[in-house]
Amino acid sequence: MIAKNRTKTVVMTALLAAVACVATLVIRLPSPTGGYLNPGDAVVLLSAYLLGPVYGAVASGIGSMLADLLGGYVAYAPATLIIKAAMALLAGMLYRSLRERTAGVVLAGIAGEIPMVAGYWLYDAWLLRSFAGSAAGIPANLVQAAFGVAASTMLCLALRKGGYARTRFPNL
Repeated sequence: MIAKNRTKTVVMTALLAAVACVATLVIRLPSPTGGYLNPGDAVVLLSAYLLGPVYGAVASGIGSMLADLLGGYVAYAPATLIIKAAMALLAGMLYRSLRERTAGVVLAGIAGEIPMVAGYWLYDAWLLRSFAGSAAGIPANLVQAAFGVAASTMLCLALRKGGYARTRFPNL
């Protein structure tokens, strides 16, 4: 976002944090490993594309962490803050370099999902004291990652077609 308009940047960051929180809480499909699948990753990636890597990371980390706190997954809140922020930061940095190509959106999304899958695997390993036991969550996280990449790519490409979104979000 443009640094000249700090109020607008803060408001849009807060708005996308709220959208990430709501998207994570509203549709929750239970996974066999005790977690849940949700469309929150699509918002995390889209925040990185719209706001850029830094503000996208702030919105994604805070919004996703709030969803854990409000949704009863308090033990995951600190990890989610870091994991989702890292996810958006990486996706946003790569998107900035590759945004002119449609494949760049997909590549940025895939790269952004790597910290999510690896981060939750490592955090679960710490909680369970077992790398092998925590690996049981990887398939569900890969499904969530695939949905996040697909949905954020479609949303990003649709927003690009509209002139209004491009004027409001110069990073798009």
